Amino acid sequence: MNKSPLPADDLPPTKATILNELFYRQLEEATCRQFYQACGSIMRVLLSNCHWYFKINTSPLVLVIICYDIESYLNIVDVIPQFINKLKQFSNKAKIHLFPPDQKGEPWEIKIEETSDDES
Repeated sequence: MNKSPLPADDLPPTKATILNELFYRQLEEATCRQFYQACGSIMRVLLSNCHWYFKINTSPLVLVIICYDIESYLNIVDVIPQFINKLKQFSNKAKIHLFPPDQKGEPWEIKIEETSDDES
């Protein structure tokens, strides 16, 4: 193992980095739970048929939804306005990254601040 030529005070704090990662993971899990509870039953079913999670340590907040089949993808697309409304309860600057099944289309990126209230 090579020692760094820098003094210990000049090295990044490894313990703080590990704690930050743990904090972000816990915050992401709590945000997922709260978001899921805020959603209606149809939105919950749609989320249950996909892989989804939040990225907290990015700016802005990002909801990532990865669809496994085209039917789930098309159903999610139909209710994007409801997802936007729920996401606005968590952040007024956020994004949704929606990924279709493999090789079935292009991923979407929807910026919440770019959407109008008329879309809801």
